[in-house]
Amino acid sequence: MLGTSKSIFRRLLFSFLATVLVGLGISGILLSFFAREYIYNSKEEELLRMAKKVNVAIHDSNRVNKELLDKLAMLDESFDTRIWLFNKEGKIVATSMKDEVFTGKSVAVSIADNVLKGKNAVTELKIEGLEDPMLSVSVPWGEGEQVYGGIILHAPIEGIEKTFGQMRESILWATLFGVVLSTAMVSYLSWSISRPLRTIERTAAEIGRGNYAERVQVDTHDEIGDLAHTINTMAEKLEKVEQERHHLEQVRNDFLANVSHELRTPLTAMQGFLEALQDGLVEDEEARQKYYAVMYSETMQVNRLVDDLMDLMKLENNEVNLAKFPVDVAEVMNRVAFSFRQEAEEKGLQLVVEAEAELPRIYADKDRVAQILKNLLKNALKFTTAGEIRMTAGLQEQWMRIQVQDTGMGIAADDLDRIWERFFKVDRGRSKNNKGTGLGLAIVKELVELHDGVCRVESVPGEGSTFTILLPIMPVSPVSLVKQGP
Repeated sequence: MLGTSKSIFRRLLFSFLATVLVGLGISGILLSFFAREYIYNSKEEELLRMAKKVNVAIHDSNRVNKELLDKLAMLDESFDTRIWLFNKEGKIVATSMKDEVFTGKSVAVSIADNVLKGKNAVTELKIEGLEDPMLSVSVPWGEGEQVYGGIILHAPIEGIEKTFGQMRESILWATLFGVVLSTAMVSYLSWSISRPLRTIERTAAEIGRGNYAERVQVDTHDEIGDLAHTINTMAEKLEKVEQERHHLEQVRNDFLANVSHELRTPLTAMQGFLEALQDGLVEDEEARQKYYAVMYSETMQVNRLVDDLMDLMKLENNEVNLAKFPVDVAEVMNRVAFSFRQEAEEKGLQLVVEAEAELPRIYADKDRVAQILKNLLKNALKFTTAGEIRMTAGLQEQWMRIQVQDTGMGIAADDLDRIWERFFKVDRGRSKNNKGTGLGLAIVKELVELHDGVCRVESVPGEGSTFTILLPIMPVSPVSLVKQGP
């Protein structure tokens, strides 16, 4: 990350410096160009105005005499500029300075020709004996068609160039200041960007190592803040996925352990009885029949486990297709209760079935509804040793409420949320006395939800449990649909 920080610093520094240098450079060039043009134009216009005023003052004088020289000297002091007069031959015949050494020198022929034709001339004069160029304006000397020569007013270019030099120096200092300021700004911006990036990098590394509880602590509200929020959201999802993976792994391990246990118990019993029969240890026919009965019972237990597992797997994989028709719940309840009545009587239990009058039908799979009730009754008979088991049906708003109530051992509060899990048994300490696969209630939950229903349980330890199944009742149906019922 340090290399990234340095890279960001370099890129920002070069970008800012290039922007400042190019911007100030272009601005300086344009400013110098336009300023030079403006100063030159202003000076030229000013000199032209002065030259015309000089001509107004001396246009009636065509000879160089003391009076003319005095006027030139006076105008020199008034305008603070040098004044030269040249004749038609282009020779300087008079100057505003008495000790002027350029008297008798010649001006450029092109300038003299233009002025004698009545035109103004603006140029950088190169006068014989004058090393430095001068900004000069030339106007005709005279009035109308009477031209005696020309009037030249000039100002040294050196002063203007000095002004340009000062401007360039100011621009240079401004550029240096901009470079220093840019460096300071780049350092701050680089720090403000690289600091949260380093935080994000450290957090991402922790997440990469599997620490999905790590979060990025960035308070900025810009793109970096959005990146931090995205990484935090990703970490939350990964944490949930990891938790779900651990849960599924635990479920898988529990599943394998439970299946192994449920299979080992009957297989071990059958193995022992078979070895005894093979070794001839059981000679009495009555004893052998008992051994056969036990082995048959254990075989049926394994068969029930396999059937329950297959049903649960199909339900969880959405491989069960319901054959839905209008179902009379009371008729199914009585039929299921009849198949368990003998078992209940053998245990000294009273099995009661109650259903409200004129109950509407439900649109469901009749065999699967019967399977739900059988599993609930089987569970109630398993854990009830005295009292009664009551199976009731009634309306609850838009639901058909089916309840299986027993007076058995009850369920502890800590186990209420887990009884719907596969292989979970509330009688773990007495599993040898009450055999079962631990899949019955898990199948009930899957079947009820497949019918878009709800299953609940209420229990008081030592007093009994009440299982409630809510299934949606049929809406008002056409006559033809009602005739399809059993």
